[in-house]
Parts: sequence; C-alpha cells; structure tokens
Amino acid sequence: MTNGSNCSFTEVNELMMSLQLVIYIPIFVFGLILNSLALVVLCVYLKKWMESTIYMTNLALMDMLLLFPMPFKMHATKHQWNADKRVLCSFLESLYFISVYGSIYTIMCIAVDRYIAIKHPFRAKQLRSPRAAMATCALIWAVVVGATAPVYRFHDDDKGPFRCFHGFSDAGWNPALIVCLELLGFLGPTLVLVACSVQIVRALRSSQQNSAKQQACIRIIYSNLVIFLVPFTPCHLGIFLQFLVRCGIITDCDAKTRISLFVQVAMSLSNITCCLDAFCYYFTTREIRASGGQIRQSFSQRRTNSTSEPPPVASAKEAAACRMVKFTGDSVFLPEAKCDSQPVYALPFALPALQKNNSAEVYQ
Repeated sequence: MTNGSNCSFTEVNELMMSLQLVIYIPIFVFGLILNSLALVVLCVYLKKWMESTIYMTNLALMDMLLLFPMPFKMHATKHQWNADKRVLCSFLESLYFISVYGSIYTIMCIAVDRYIAIKHPFRAKQLRSPRAAMATCALIWAVVVGATAPVYRFHDDDKGPFRCFHGFSDAGWNPALIVCLELLGFLGPTLVLVACSVQIVRALRSSQQNSAKQQACIRIIYSNLVIFLVPFTPCHLGIFLQFLVRCGIITDCDAKTRISLFVQVAMSLSNITCCLDAFCYYFTTREIRASGGQIRQSFSQRRTNSTSEPPPVASAKEAAACRMVKFTGDSVFLPEAKCDSQPVYALPFALPALQKNNSAEVYQ
C-alpha cells in the first residue's frame, strides 16, 4: 500500500502477503461449511417462514457472497493482474462491499424487528410480517447494489499490471464517499443496533419474571452485539485513519506504516463475520425447533387432560394473550391460560406485561 510519499511500506506489504493467506484460508473453509449448513436448515428444515427466518436467510446469503471473492483475494495477495482484468476486479470488489454492508443493514433490521416485537407489541401486528421482512431484504439488496457503483472507479485506467483489492486511486478516497461510508454504512446502523439492543435488554430486565429463558435471550442480544462490533469497528476505524493519511493530515512515516498495517489486518479480520454470524443462526434455529417441540408436547398434554377434566376459564388478562406471540421464532406454552379451549402461547418476558394489561401483540 502506498500513500504518495517517500515512506516505505515494503515490509508491511510483504508481511500481509503471508498473513492474509493465514487469515483467509480458515475463514473461507469454515465460512463455506457453516453458511451452507445454515442455508440448508433455514430453507429446508424450517417449514414456516417467519420474520426471523427470512432475515437470517438473507444474512446467510450475504455471508456466502462475501466468500465468493475470497479465492480471488488470496490470489491477489501475491500476484498482479493484467489490465484486461480490471473490470473483473471491480466486480469482485463490489461483491465484497455488497456483502459487508448488506450484512450490516440486515443485522440492524433484525435488531429493529426484535425491538418492535417487544417494546411496541400492539403495533407489531401491523409492522411485522413475513411479507414486510422480504420487502425489507429486497430493499437492502437494491440499496447496497446501487451504492457500490463508485467501486468501478477505484482503480486508475492505466494499461499496466495492478493488484486487485489494493492500491485504490484517489477516487476511492473521495471525502464524500468516505463520509457516507462511515456515517451511513457503519455509524448509523451501529447506533440503531445499540439503541434497540439496550431497549430490549431493559424491557427484559424490568419484567418481574427472571426465568432462565429470559436470561438466555439477554445473552443472545449481547452476543449479537459483540458479533457485530468486533469485526466491523476496527475495520471502519482503519478506513478513517487511512483517509486521514490520504488527505495529508497524518504525515509521520512511522504512523503511516502502523496505520497501513492496522487497516490491512482489520480489513482481513473483518471477514470473520461470515463465521461469527453462524452463532446467530444456531441460537435462532435452536429456539425455533425447541419451540416447535414444546408446542407439540403441549397439544398432546392438553388432549390427554381434556378427557379427565374441563379446561379452566381464561381471565380477561389471559384472553389478551390467546393465539401465538412471535419473537424471532420463540414461543413458550402457558399451561394456565386457556381461551376458547385452545392453548395459549407467549414469550416468558410477556407475562409481566400481561399482568399490567399491556399484553404482547397476538398473531394468528
């Protein structure tokens, strides 16, 4: 990486040639396996497409898209490409940016979906639906694909050999482009994600019930937040520092060398997000399938009990919870609540709200 100065970055570049291969190879192997399994589970074994399933499938597709250019990136670490491959390089670079920022916005939408389901349960029925989730995912694809148009100007139009994924021209460091990248591509979604996560955790902790499942939900929220911040924060910090170098604000050669090393390591490690997202898939699908087992068991128990005793009458507060309450596919059977001789399902953290006549929104 060069910055238009007399500083030498030869040692940094030689180090990164080997280090990037060490980072990319395991990420590619494990990412391909984990995301392939995730897509099989989400698309084949989970028969009902709920909001969480749609968002997770979209996230898995984004992660698979991130893996596609990786073999080319590994080749580009030690080889220069001929000028006739410039369009192919720009296309592969655009796929990388589509995947990264598509993932960021999908994770943000997952957090917003959870926030609506918990903090605004009565409006959730109008705002949350599989069709709305699919439309949101389609909008994400349209926005990130359109936003990657400037990528095709990231390399100079000379006729000599070049290194793909390296050595962006001044067009790639345009101030307006970097500001949009940092604010709209990272800081904005991060603030939304953090705000939604904090509100969700507060809502769960403020409830009178302190069940193990409720604590598990809180841990999942924190885990998702960490999985988002760990790969993407250093990456965008490095981009900002490198932007200061390109603008001439940072001129010290030692600082430039360290920033060059930091941004390349951070960009390489940010690809680990395609592996970390697998934890989101695991927890979500595990809860969905566990909920299905609980539902089947509950219906079985009810059919057995109905032959020996009449069903209890639901109170007015219990009646507000009749039907299915959905939050990332989770549902827990409430054996005490009956409505029209049908079992009632609700999230564990919805119980205190029901007791306050603020029941979680119901779904048919």
